[in-house]
Amino acid sequence: MVIRKVRALLFINTRTMNFYLKSFCIFSRIGLFTIGGGYAMIPLIEAEIIDKQKWVSREDFIDLMALAQTVPGIFAVNIAIFIGYKLRKFWGAFFMALGTILPSFIIILAIALFFQQFKDYPAVENIFKGIRPAVVALIAAPTFKMAKSAKISRYNVWIPAVSALLIWQLDFSPIYVIILSGLGGYLYGRYKNKTQTDDGGNKA
Repeated sequence: MVIRKVRALLFINTRTMNFYLKSFCIFSRIGLFTIGGGYAMIPLIEAEIIDKQKWVSREDFIDLMALAQTVPGIFAVNIAIFIGYKLRKFWGAFFMALGTILPSFIIILAIALFFQQFKDYPAVENIFKGIRPAVVALIAAPTFKMAKSAKISRYNVWIPAVSALLIWQLDFSPIYVIILSGLGGYLYGRYKNKTQTDDGGNKA
């Protein structure tokens, strides 16, 4: 009996550690090959976590992105922490965040050591001129995908439109946009429920 319990415990620990190692490797790869970081990581995270591993749904991913926007810190690290915590609590958040941070730290450290030697090379400048427009496309593509999961209709299409206007043209903080949108959704939900309740009472 004791031997069976020990074997079961070892199996669970091994399976859990394999998950930690896998999640660390996935986010390390994402952090290593994403130029621009932050929002440029979204399509890679989406492809790995939603489409390939199927660890979270697209709707949950959108909610986690909203949370990552509202808390202080780097967006890429925040989203890794929220995904990790949802899947495996503290250690899931730890390994996913570590995987996101470590490659960037090593690369930035290496660049800092040799930056003065190659910063003015025309080849380096031309490479980044080509990369920047591609990063815009990487961010735009998953945005259109997530718009379908966000259940945007003719009744609420004004919300992303006004939000984009506030952020791009008026330099409004995304944090305030998310808070106001959440508050508006809460008030609208209460109003809708109250209206339905009143209609039900009148019919009765």
